Amino acid sequence: QDAGSHPFDKVVFCNIGNPQILGQKPITYYRQVLALCEYPALLDHAGVSELFPSDVISRARDLLAAIPGGLGAYSDSAGAAILRRMVAKAIEKRDGVPSNPDNIYMTDGASPAVHYMMNLLLRDGGNDGFMVPIPQYPLYSATLTLYGGQLVPYLLDETKGWALNIDNLKSQLAAARATGTVVRGMVIINPGNPTGQCLTTANQEDILRFCAEEDLMLIADEVYQANIYAEGKKFFSFKKMAAELGLLDDVPLVSLHSISKGFIGECGRRGGYMEVTGFPQEVKDQIMKLASINLCPNLSGQICCTLMMNPPQPGEPSYPLYRSEKDAILESLKQRSQKLVTELNKMEGVSCNAAEGALYAFPRITLPQGALEEAQRIGKPADWLYCRDLLVATGIVVVPGSGFGQEDGSFHFRTTFLPPESDMGHVASSLARFHVAFLAKHGGLARNGHAAAPVSEQQ
Repeated sequence: QDAGSHPFDKVVFCNIGNPQILGQKPITYYRQVLALCEYPALLDHAGVSELFPSDVISRARDLLAAIPGGLGAYSDSAGAAILRRMVAKAIEKRDGVPSNPDNIYMTDGASPAVHYMMNLLLRDGGNDGFMVPIPQYPLYSATLTLYGGQLVPYLLDETKGWALNIDNLKSQLAAARATGTVVRGMVIINPGNPTGQCLTTANQEDILRFCAEEDLMLIADEVYQANIYAEGKKFFSFKKMAAELGLLDDVPLVSLHSISKGFIGECGRRGGYMEVTGFPQEVKDQIMKLASINLCPNLSGQICCTLMMNPPQPGEPSYPLYRSEKDAILESLKQRSQKLVTELNKMEGVSCNAAEGALYAFPRITLPQGALEEAQRIGKPADWLYCRDLLVATGIVVVPGSGFGQEDGSFHFRTTFLPPESDMGHVASSLARFHVAFLAKHGGLARNGHAAAPVSEQQ
């Protein structure tokens, strides 16, 4: 609207991990199987074998035969039995650890699983709390507020690539308990959002031992497990690590996954699962009651999630195209992340750790005294002012670090690197030009700029 009234041609949405809105194409195999499941009459069409590969046809037939009523009928509240079995089998293959389908709950994305657990574990009275990383994905602070819980923050160490500091974890737990907060559990996001770090196995072991010693349940948000770009880094689930430490029965663990992220980006389809281990049957019965309130997750999302966990295999007709699409998306994301971080680190007063995984960079910005004074005058955080002015000047939408929580006195913003490679150069150059102008407008960094930029010792 009002073409020509702004100094930019289009709005670039770098504020949310929504790949397909920025042009990422869906994976062909998933859409083909879903098309046949959504409209089974196609399976009887004379030309179906000319339109769809044979493994797509057989997969759709098998799924429809095992889902009573097809996609238009309610499934079991925990998800269709065939789909939970297939997801459990895939988890077992990934981790080398047995997975029970009865511990799998299909969900409309990962978010409902967080609601289930907060609703279940936070008791009336407002004294229960959860440990949440700072910076954090705001879903956790929001659900804690919604269900009357307390957020117990623990800081990730920016100078060490956003690693978890176990001493800070212990001190924050002790401080919360000293004020009367009953800490029920802990959240960990790996790979991280908004920080993009991939935890070391040593960090994972520390977390699991900490939870076992302190009698805490663990919510492991692992929705970015396919998004790992750093050389030498590899995803290991917390379930796998708990099994190797002999803690699988000692640490109640909720593992989350979703079709919205990775190389899939099916955000609007709403599909995901949670796997619970180490929980008594009585607690799982209560989870089932919560799941039953909504009758069932949507079948399209359930199927897509199952396909994510059970993709085409070598030798199957769909495998070459699937593999080429997957590799192209992940390699492009890696290139975009590296380009964006490199350009951010060239800007005056900005430092940004490498985006080892996920879909985001989280640069630390040093802001002039004039910007701090202007933000105080309008009653907003200084990084909010920076992000607002960036939008007005360039059309680039990012999220202020204050929305995720950050160390006192520091300022950040979160940006995705999801715009197409052809647009990333424009995004980076527009951001750099704006940054120079913003510093100049507010007196430059010579006037006691705040939030000096520590950089990871690993860079």
